[in-house]
Amino acid sequence: MAIMSTPKLSMLDLVAVREGATVAQALDIAVRTARRAEALGFTRYWLAEHHNMPGIASSATAVLVGHIAGATNRIRVGSGGVMLPNHAPLVVAEAFGTLATLYPGRIDLGLGRAPGTDRVTMRALRRDRIESEEDFPRDVSELQRLLGPAQPGQAITAVPGAGTEVPIWLLGSSLFSARLAAHKGLPYAFASHFAPRLLQAALAVYRQEFRPSSVLAQPWVMVGVPAIAAPTDAEAEYLASSTYQRVLGIITGRRGLLAPPVHDFMAQLGEAERMAIADFLALAVIGGPDTVRAGLAAIHEATQADEFMMVCDIFDADLRLRSLDITAQALAV
Repeated sequence: MAIMSTPKLSMLDLVAVREGATVAQALDIAVRTARRAEALGFTRYWLAEHHNMPGIASSATAVLVGHIAGATNRIRVGSGGVMLPNHAPLVVAEAFGTLATLYPGRIDLGLGRAPGTDRVTMRALRRDRIESEEDFPRDVSELQRLLGPAQPGQAITAVPGAGTEVPIWLLGSSLFSARLAAHKGLPYAFASHFAPRLLQAALAVYRQEFRPSSVLAQPWVMVGVPAIAAPTDAEAEYLASSTYQRVLGIITGRRGLLAPPVHDFMAQLGEAERMAIADFLALAVIGGPDTVRAGLAAIHEATQADEFMMVCDIFDADLRLRSLDITAQALAV
């Protein structure tokens, strides 16, 4: 059965470093994946900012955005997101203003209010800065001003940046960013690919409190979806064991490189570990074409999302590309 009002399809890449491979190889895989996503008609390809994590090579997010944009032709490329507590808004405006100048009409700026790392690394990034709840809304407003048209008498101007009006998205996994995005009339992306618990509550708040703005007349919702597709359900479950291992490492504080798949991995775990992984991946779609099609349809029916942001952690890079092919075909049927 076809999905009514088919949502747009996009991809979030953490640029996983695989066991037995290098960061350079991870970056090459990201380029290959972005090119395949573009060929399949994906709307965006976003990179996520994380720090001090051995298995993720996307810490210099703006640099990677430029690298991917330069290796593709049409697809929008952006941050999913830049973790604003780690950066001065002026620096972000200059970086993304430069990207928007180099790649006109193709750059997105997704913003998160978490540090994307541990406390020790957070202090290394921003030294002794102490964050308050008011900082994020204030920094978002400052970014909007810096990326908007320069005003007479403006004391600080982003060069490049001023007048580029790079589209800003707010990202979150709680009600805070949902409410802020609604009040500012900005598009909203919910991080349900790793924190699905408050998905429905956040979408309800965003839609109920949305105020039209100069950039958006109606609410626009993006939903993160972990997706592992293969010709059969059994093979997809096997390939998904790499994701299960990554999630278990996050839950237990033992992060590492992306591991190869393991047969019957979940059966080897205790009940508490299985439940923790299932909660983390509650919105995951894992299976063959029919299972993927049904899973995406169910998510769309439940969320009425305008856009799916797929996350696909498969150890074999070629099978990852195949997964994108199957997912795109399932959504189009």
